[in-house]
Amino acid sequence: MELDLKIWRQKNQHTKGYFEDHHLSGVEKDMSFLEMLDVLNDQLVKKGIEPVEFDHDCREGICGSCSLQINGEPHGPMRGTTTCQLHMRKFDDGDTIVIEPFRANAFPVIKDLVVDRSSFDRIQQAGGYISVGTSGNTQDANATPVEKENADMSFAAATCIGCGACVAACKNASAMLFTSAKVSQFSLLPQGEVEATERVQNMVRQMDEEGFGNCTNTGACEIECPKGISLENIARMNREYLSASLKG
Repeated sequence: MELDLKIWRQKNQHTKGYFEDHHLSGVEKDMSFLEMLDVLNDQLVKKGIEPVEFDHDCREGICGSCSLQINGEPHGPMRGTTTCQLHMRKFDDGDTIVIEPFRANAFPVIKDLVVDRSSFDRIQQAGGYISVGTSGNTQDANATPVEKENADMSFAAATCIGCGACVAACKNASAMLFTSAKVSQFSLLPQGEVEATERVQNMVRQMDEEGFGNCTNTGACEIECPKGISLENIARMNREYLSASLKG
């Protein structure tokens, strides 16, 4: 395959970025998208050109660090897939592919395609914990019964990998889907009830302080989420927040 790539280059968040054009040949359809970028960087290095910086770790669709905006879509054209699990067979020979970082004020560009998503970490740190007893013997894992429906919903919320696709897909760069998934992960379980009121208020407050926008109610976040996190979590968080505000 031969491809024309338009790749965003930016030295850091304080400099102006631009698109750089590259023609790439020798791309195999069974390559992953990141492997294709590896091929590009190998060619750039051989030419004495600085390689394109992009983030990655597991390359197994688990960590979410590979987040890229591909032809205007977070993680590319395939639903339920992270960038590292997207394969070049989804593209045609001669295609032009536009590759950008996720766009949000709360995700400042570190370099080229790499963004700083530590704002997500701070949201979790604001309230993502539970209190457990540590005295005496180790508690039996089955000592606290949990309804299966709640356990399933909590587990589904916990599958959020914090990639930021929901933010990139939202025209207001809202982090409501991410934050609500982290709230739901705990609020649906009895172990999370102790700090429930304080947790949702602190996490929502931190989300606002980070500069994320309001929910648009368009549902683009759920569609683009590689793990299919449900919009129901946003509704649950809104109820939790209203209840916590009335208690306060």
